[in-house]
Amino acid sequence: VQLQASGGGLVQAGGSRSLSCAASGSIFTFNRMAWYRQAPGNQRELVAAITSAGFTNVADSVKGRFAISRDNAKNTIYLQMNSLKPEDTAVYYCNSYSAAAGNYWGQGTQVTVSS
Repeated sequence: VQLQASGGGLVQAGGSRSLSCAASGSIFTFNRMAWYRQAPGNQRELVAAITSAGFTNVADSVKGRFAISRDNAKNTIYLQMNSLKPEDTAVYYCNSYSAAAGNYWGQGTQVTVSS
């Protein structure tokens, strides 16, 4: 399984950014896909997740601002980030999990929010 995350960059506070994570295989095979983030000095934390059935959950810290979605035809998940804050600055990682294949991580994409 290979996960290719993209879309990171520099954005001003209050702005928006969309991240993409393209999987090498069908995302139907994954029980769950998710976005995590890790800021310097912090532990990696869950940002948002989406199951194979389409159920989503979003961390309280980004609820109402971030949304996770999927495009099965493109084997891609997205993270739409709105009303970005400086504290959203982190490396964002794509993650996939399936009972058969286990846990996989993408390479990470840096999002920097300037105040």
